[in-house]
Amino acid sequence: MKSVHTEEAQNSVAEICDYSEEGVKSFQDFIENKEIIKTLEFWGAYDEEELKGVIATNENRKHICCFFVKAQYQRQGIGRKLWDFLRENSSSKTITVNSSPYAVPVYHKLGFVDLDLEQVSDGMRYTPMKYER
Repeated sequence: MKSVHTEEAQNSVAEICDYSEEGVKSFQDFIENKEIIKTLEFWGAYDEEELKGVIATNENRKHICCFFVKAQYQRQGIGRKLWDFLRENSSSKTITVNSSPYAVPVYHKLGFVDLDLEQVSDGMRYTPMKYER
């Protein structure tokens, strides 16, 4: 794992989102907001120079803001390696995420539990979840 340049992460994340038009706009506003992005820590899984997956956190590695693996590289353990890296490098007892509907089963496999039912905000569907050590 290595630190990711923000622009590279934004481009990778944008290509994998599955939101309504309003949700896509909201997500783009988020990833293009330089003030917010400066507060996040991005880590990437690379094969040589190719970025295959990214995880981004805020709040001292307590909350996952972005966690994506390019479609052609999913189910190869890349997401698990990114998650293991975060767990090993976070001192937080609890890690939270607002999971997209697509990723809920993935987070369950990683040990997360739902905190509430699916919600919608600014066109983005998500399930609030947490992981407890």
